[in-house]
Amino acid sequence: MAGRIRQADVEEVKARINIADIIGERVALKNAGVGAMKGLCPFHDERSPSFNVRPQAGFYHCFGCGESGDVYSFLTKMDHVSFTEAVERLAGRIGFTLHYEDGGAAPEHTGRTRLYAANAAAAEFFRGQLATGEADIARRFLGERGFDAGAAAHFGVGYAPKGWEGMRDALRTKGFTDEELTNAGLVSQGQRGVYDRFRGRVVWPIRDVTGQVIGFGARRLFDDDKGPKYLNTPETVIYKKAQVLYGLDLAKRDISREHRVVVVEGYTDVMACHLAGITTAIATCGTAFGSDHITVLRRVMGDDSTAGEVVFTFDPDAAGQKAALRAFADAKRFNAQTYVATGPDGLDPCDLRLHRGDAAVRGLMETKAPMVEFVLDQRIAGFDLASVEGRVGALRAAAPVVAELRDALLQPEYVRVLARRLGMDTEDVRREVERAGRSGSRREQAPDAAPPVTDAPDAPLVRVTLASLPRTADVTLERDALMGLLQFGHRLDAALVARALELPLRHPALDAVRQAVQQRASGMSRPGWAVEAIGAVREPYRALGGELLAADFPAQDDAEAVSSTTDLARRLVIRGLDGQKNELLGAIQRVPAASDEGREIRMRLRELDAQRQQLVAEV
Repeated sequence: MAGRIRQADVEEVKARINIADIIGERVALKNAGVGAMKGLCPFHDERSPSFNVRPQAGFYHCFGCGESGDVYSFLTKMDHVSFTEAVERLAGRIGFTLHYEDGGAAPEHTGRTRLYAANAAAAEFFRGQLATGEADIARRFLGERGFDAGAAAHFGVGYAPKGWEGMRDALRTKGFTDEELTNAGLVSQGQRGVYDRFRGRVVWPIRDVTGQVIGFGARRLFDDDKGPKYLNTPETVIYKKAQVLYGLDLAKRDISREHRVVVVEGYTDVMACHLAGITTAIATCGTAFGSDHITVLRRVMGDDSTAGEVVFTFDPDAAGQKAALRAFADAKRFNAQTYVATGPDGLDPCDLRLHRGDAAVRGLMETKAPMVEFVLDQRIAGFDLASVEGRVGALRAAAPVVAELRDALLQPEYVRVLARRLGMDTEDVRREVERAGRSGSRREQAPDAAPPVTDAPDAPLVRVTLASLPRTADVTLERDALMGLLQFGHRLDAALVARALELPLRHPALDAVRQAVQQRASGMSRPGWAVEAIGAVREPYRALGGELLAADFPAQDDAEAVSSTTDLARRLVIRGLDGQKNELLGAIQRVPAASDEGREIRMRLRELDAQRQQLVAEV
């Protein structure tokens, strides 16, 4: 049995992987200073980015929640895999052959790797079945909707045969057990054993943001199929429908670049949009668009400014209107403008492309309307605006929508929009909106349950952070010098780095970081040394070390950063020389000038002055 992965291989894989590539598959990263990138934290919900990544150091740190680590810790926390699985996954990504130590612990597996593998094997099986004679009905289904073989291949569309055990038997030959297939949601349990969950259906693979197949959506084709029209993978360890968005793996790059996402209602709508050129289209998978979907999208969009756009396409029927109202309730969590686009004659993107061509689908984006206006129209649609009672009723129904707008410029504009819609005096509308706002505030201030009380003994330790450090000249020097040494120390003269790090720092938290850095300074040329140094910082100062490694170093470019760090290291040494000189000046007052000790002190003072002058000249 294979043992533990050889440590040299663990280090080699980490050295070959760019951590920004791995994190960038889940989070939109932007350049943020010399050697740094920044995005919205994937470990907690935030509105402005505080998640920093340093590719050169192979390190990430969130200044909001404190999460930090290397590429392995990122995968173990994000994907809930074991350390061994994280190493194996990255090794497979770069084609690196791992070696295992005999007699070591057997590789630890959570089972998630097997679920991914089972879904990938099932996707391959379904794709192959689409070319069989039985799948003619599936090919006709796709063709009638404007999708040829190339489109099917691009989206990985397949066919699940009508038999009860075709997929199960095929995957059994590949070594998958019934338990693994059940856990992956690929088979169901009956009185006579397990059987294929998807039968006689056209099948779409559902992938996570990294492109791994985690489940399937299947559409009924045969009249004798008494199951639901659409059938999805059930909840599994890797498939959480409230967090899954179909097409996100294909759309993420353009979503991040354009800061726009188009939310459609089905798999064929996603296909139609992408083929028509709207490559930022995604869809939910068997559930309503909700807050978890927003969290996923915001990380990909990187919407730290209001320049982003989220466009929802809804059918104009009652179900579509209801979906729009649900989406509006959550849309405030986007730091972007939200819109609704409704196809002409009620056509969804798939039908619109089929009947009017790709240009009509692209034109759908030109007819989008702000979601606020769409919701206002829905709120007042059921009232008779020709009567006084109808207008008053419509105002009371629509005023809370405007009251919820927190933008000081948007709200008065929508007061006027609503007044025009209703044919009422603007001042009357404004007063009703203010009243609705006060009522909403009272509801928010009167929660159903009292907030939990936190007992002091159980409260977490207060982290020492960069923000909590005193703003004195000494602390600023020590902070910036440590920051530079962690980030660029491998580019500096080793002797200067050693001299700077051997001097105790005056702030205890910064000195704790210095000690850990000094212990590993001899390995600065080795990839990952800074991450190891941070891991060795004693608590409660480890988080501060992470912030120092991840923070934006104050420099315009790489060369300036190296030069600045060099000057900071020299200033630490100069400060140390000044301290020694002051001690000697005090000592020389206590001994006879002509004594051997006096002469030795004066020689030492001249040496210190010479060293200081040389360093000052170099600063």
